[in-house]
Amino acid sequence: MSGGHSTYTPSTGIEKWIDARLPLPRLVYDSFIAYPVPRNLNYAYTFGGILAIMLVSQILTGVVLAMHYASATSLAFDSVEKIMRDVNSGWLLRYMHANGASMFFVAVYIHIFRGLYYGSYKAPRELLWILGVIIYLLMMATAFMGYVLPWGQMSFWGATVITGFFTAFPIIGDPIQQLLLGGFAVDNPTLNRFFSLHYLLPFMIAGVVVLHVWALHVTGQTNPTGIEVKSKTDTVPFTPYATVKDGFAMVLFFILFAYFIFYMPNYLGHPDNYIPADSLKTPAHIVPEWYFLPFYAMLRAITFNIGPIDSKLGGVLTMFGSIAILFLVPWLDTSKVRSAVYRPWYKLFFWLFVADAILLGWLGSRPAEGVYVVMAQMATLYYFVFFLVIMPVLGLIETPKRLPNSITEAVLAKSKGGAVPAGATAAPETKG
Repeated sequence: MSGGHSTYTPSTGIEKWIDARLPLPRLVYDSFIAYPVPRNLNYAYTFGGILAIMLVSQILTGVVLAMHYASATSLAFDSVEKIMRDVNSGWLLRYMHANGASMFFVAVYIHIFRGLYYGSYKAPRELLWILGVIIYLLMMATAFMGYVLPWGQMSFWGATVITGFFTAFPIIGDPIQQLLLGGFAVDNPTLNRFFSLHYLLPFMIAGVVVLHVWALHVTGQTNPTGIEVKSKTDTVPFTPYATVKDGFAMVLFFILFAYFIFYMPNYLGHPDNYIPADSLKTPAHIVPEWYFLPFYAMLRAITFNIGPIDSKLGGVLTMFGSIAILFLVPWLDTSKVRSAVYRPWYKLFFWLFVADAILLGWLGSRPAEGVYVVMAQMATLYYFVFFLVIMPVLGLIETPKRLPNSITEAVLAKSKGGAVPAGATAAPETKG
């Protein structure tokens, strides 16, 4: 899917002149028009395009907001209110940017779960998956630093708590925290650092996204069957087939996005952030944004010492480990079958994992006391067991269903409402 001679033919003199010097139209044509994609892609595969549009939206709204924002502790809160009240369409820009971050994470979580379900991380797509995890890490850093900028109560205390995590590390912890803060406490240097990084990181994300798309076009798109493309009949041109499907999914997604912007713009935020930051008044419950809550629950789940590791350091290591483990997924899954469609036991454990992640998110919003702590500990345990035990062991002992011989065969069998023909191979593919 990644190779092949270009079929682009310049139709005008200007196109011929440009193509001979900088073949950008040819690149666009080959990548987004004639590029072959599996003919059985479903709507779970549309979130890559949605994420690209959301990234552009976040960058554009962020650049305009930065023109009116003042990164000083004495001015930041008032500058945000000025944007809301005095800047033309400032309220819309701010709500688009704030809710856009949440929509960005909604789309990326669905994108990640889709990858885990259909085995999109398996060879030869390991680097594609790793680049995706790097994008996710950059998104988390960008979102955290952006949450500090309004300089409300939750912004200030969230920054205080999160940067305090690094003090759990012996020797290097305090210097790292002081480097982030620009001093010994969250103050004006901290705000300046976070504003600078919040402005820079989205452009770094865009650069890694280019590499991500490049890697995708080299290895080719996966599909719900997990079977590699074997002939031209297994594919269709990206345009119009994939573009129409992507466009329809984007319309539905942006209807949801618009609903939050116009009808419940503050639903996903915290009311305490409309109170100016005050270092002398601690909020009753300090909680991060909803997309960080599963990791926050894991952090607080470690209430006991593990040998020489105290509970604070254990919680921080668990939280960072829950993200770091994603880099190892291509090698933890030992099954030769990609798609969970043909793996009944993996499918069961996968949906339990999805429920577990949602439960962790809910527990992250609860007080760290009583039964909530016990539930968080059990949910955290399953999170790591899924990757470190279930994935490796299940791939060795699970008996998968029969695989179709080709994507076309699977599509035809599905369109007829029947099972895969009896002649389909029972042997799983060994290629990635």
